[in-house]
Amino acid sequence: LSIEKAKNRIPLANIVFFTRQLATMFSAGLTLERAIQSLSEEEKHGKFKRILTTVGDNIRKGLNLSESLSRHPGVFNTLFVAMIKAGEVSGNLNEILEQLSSYLENVDDTRRKVKSAMNYPIFMILFLFAMLMVMLLVIIPKFSQVYAQLGAGLPTATKKMIDLSNWFGNNISTMIFFSLLTITGIWLISKTQRGGFALDSFKLKIPVFGSLLEQSILNKFCKTFGILIGAGVPVLETTALLKKVVDNKVYEKSIEDASDFIRDGYNISTALRRTEVFPSILLQLTSTGEDTGELDNLLDRAADYYQKQVNALVERMTTLIEPLLILLVGAVIALMVVL
Repeated sequence: LSIEKAKNRIPLANIVFFTRQLATMFSAGLTLERAIQSLSEEEKHGKFKRILTTVGDNIRKGLNLSESLSRHPGVFNTLFVAMIKAGEVSGNLNEILEQLSSYLENVDDTRRKVKSAMNYPIFMILFLFAMLMVMLLVIIPKFSQVYAQLGAGLPTATKKMIDLSNWFGNNISTMIFFSLLTITGIWLISKTQRGGFALDSFKLKIPVFGSLLEQSILNKFCKTFGILIGAGVPVLETTALLKKVVDNKVYEKSIEDASDFIRDGYNISTALRRTEVFPSILLQLTSTGEDTGELDNLLDRAADYYQKQVNALVERMTTLIEPLLILLVGAVIALMVVL
């Protein structure tokens, strides 16, 4: 599946636009075949255009929409197909398409905000690393040659900096090799159950970034849960789909445990509480939703709450991290100048 996703990587924005347009056209009375044919003709992304053309051909041959989409798992995930299937079975496909497009827009918006919060610090760190490499591999060796020709006596700190530069120059290829090996090793470990669980646990414990990641996961969890319950999908089928949506092994394990508790006769809020992972606000809203029969609406409110938390964290991170990174870059440059 990872290879399939890599081969057919389609921007989420394209899928969001396709879903929204399909919902609008289907609600207006167009057949699915006609709507998808029209959207495939207008699509600018080459791979996605070919996929939509194939989907339209399969519908023309007699397959329903969910079956046609399920043949492209690298583009349309299990949740997307399950929602479409639920709409086909219940007869309210147009409403499901509207909900699905709103859901995808929400996911795209959250993902964009999380990325925007992380892009700046990552860029600054990479810039700082590149600047250090240029200093150590290009600038300092040139100055050391000049000092050697002049026979000038150098301070101890400067000598150590020159020695460090020489060491980097002699071992740069080995360092690159072992860095690539380490990255590959971490990626392979992340694909195992234990390794992925350990890495995802570590991510959630990172100061500030871990909290941002957790709020984003909870937003996706609540939004998806609410839509599936509202669409009439059975609870155990819903939890099976939620496992594939959260994209974090810690929450996958907790959802699996909650499913076992529900299977044993516990209600949803109690099952989630027994995992000791989900926050009290979510548990309270879930319990109230079960008591009032409006679980989908209260889960949607919980999703909005976590969306606001993500927005607040992004603003706070931007405010705090920018000056800290500027100070860090300035300190490194000052150290280089002094030495």
